[in-house]
Amino acid sequence: MKQRYLPMTEKDRTEMLATIGVDTVEDLFHEIPASVRFQGEMKIPAPMAESTLVRHMRQLASKNISTNTHASFLGAGVYDHHIPSVVGHVISRSEFYTAYTPYQPEISQGELQAIFEFQTMIAELTGMDVANSSMYDGPTALAEAANLASGVTKRKQILISRTVHPEAREILQTSSHGLGLEIIEIPYKDGITDISALEELVSSQTAAVIVQSPNFFGHLEDLTAMEKLAHRDKSLLVVSSNPNSLGMLKPPGQYGADIVVGDAQPLGISASFGGPHCGFFATTKALMRRIPGRIVGETVDEDGNRGFVLTLQAREQHIRRDKATSNICSNQALNALAASVYMSAMGKEGMQEVARQNFHKAHYARQELSKIDGVEVVFSTPFYNEFVVQLSKPIKEINHKLLSYGIIGGYDLGTSYPELADHMLLAVTEERTKEDIAALCQALEELLV
Repeated sequence: MKQRYLPMTEKDRTEMLATIGVDTVEDLFHEIPASVRFQGEMKIPAPMAESTLVRHMRQLASKNISTNTHASFLGAGVYDHHIPSVVGHVISRSEFYTAYTPYQPEISQGELQAIFEFQTMIAELTGMDVANSSMYDGPTALAEAANLASGVTKRKQILISRTVHPEAREILQTSSHGLGLEIIEIPYKDGITDISALEELVSSQTAAVIVQSPNFFGHLEDLTAMEKLAHRDKSLLVVSSNPNSLGMLKPPGQYGADIVVGDAQPLGISASFGGPHCGFFATTKALMRRIPGRIVGETVDEDGNRGFVLTLQAREQHIRRDKATSNICSNQALNALAASVYMSAMGKEGMQEVARQNFHKAHYARQELSKIDGVEVVFSTPFYNEFVVQLSKPIKEINHKLLSYGIIGGYDLGTSYPELADHMLLAVTEERTKEDIAALCQALEELLV
C-alpha cells in the first residue's frame, strides 16, 4: 500500500459507530451541554485532495526564513554549523530513533554503547574525569550544577556572572525557588566578569561560582583568577562552555573547574528553530556519585566479553523523589548520538579546524565591520566566534531590513541587557564565507547612512 495514511470510508465510519453503539459522531458528545459546544463551521480552508494539500503546505513553508535561505549571523546559544551527512544517516536508523531508556542491558547494548561513547568524548573535550549520558539542554544542565553544588557544600548562595546566557540565568532563578537557593549576579566589565566584584561577593556562604566561557558576549573569561577565588572558600567552580570552542581553547578542566556544563547543539545538532537539543554535564571523580541523570559504565559479561550497563544510578531518582539528587529522569539520547557521530566523523583534526575557522572568520568580520560609519566595536577583551557591536540605529529596525538582503542579523542585546540598547551580538561560524561577510558589511553601510 502506497498511502501515507489509511483512508476511512463511509462504510468504515458506519461500522465503527455501530460497534460503539451510537448512530452518529455527535452522539459521542451527548454528555457535553449544547450551550458550551462550538456551533457552526470553523474558519479553516475546506478539505483538499492530498496533492493539493501538499502543494499548499509547501507554499506556506516557502515563506519561512531559515539558515537554508539566508546567511545567518545569529548565534546567542544556537548556531549555524556544518552538519556532515553521516549524522542524519545514523540517527535516522530505526534502532536508534525508536529506542527507549536502556534499562535492560541484554537488549540495549547498541544504545548503551552509543551513550558511553558520548560520555567519553565529552569528558575528553572538557578535560573532566566523567560525564553523564546527557541532559535536556545547556540551561537546565547549569541549574542542575547549582543544585549539586548546594548539596555538596551544604550552602545556599550561588554566584553567577551576568555574562552567562540570559535564558540559563532565568532557568536557574526558576529552579532556585524550589531549592531554596539565593542567586546573586556578578556584574561584568569590558565584556567579561568583573573579577574585583567577584572577590567581594564570594564568601564561606557561597556554594558555587558559575561562569560561561566563551561567555554570552563571545568573550573569554579569566578562569585562572576565578578558580582561585572560588576555591579560596571551598566553593565549587562551574563553567558553562561552548563545546565547539574546545577544539582550540584550553578545556575548563585544566583550569580546575569542578563542573563543566553546556549545550551540545554545536556538535552536529540542527538548530531546529530552538530545539530540542542536548545538554552535557561533566565533573571530577569526587563528585561522580552526585551526577544527575544517567551514567553508562563499561563491564564484561560472564564470558568475558565487553558490555555496557547503567551504573551509579540511584533508583530513588525515579521512585523516591524525597531522596533524589535531581528531578531529571530522561535524557536526549538521540541528540547525544548525533553529537557522538559528529565528533567521531570530524576527529581531533577536524574539531580543531572548525574551531580555527570560527575564530579567524569572526575576527576578520569584526575587523571589516569596524571600518563602517555607524558601527562601533564596544569590548576589547579576547573573544571566540561572537562579538558585540553598537549601531547608530535601532537593532530591530536594522534586522528587519537585513532580511531583504538575504541576511539574518545578530541578536538584539537590548532585549536582555537594557544598558546595551542598540548593541548587536554577531556570530560567525565556519559556514559563513568571505562573500557573506562582505554582503553584511555592504548592507550595513547602506542601512546606517
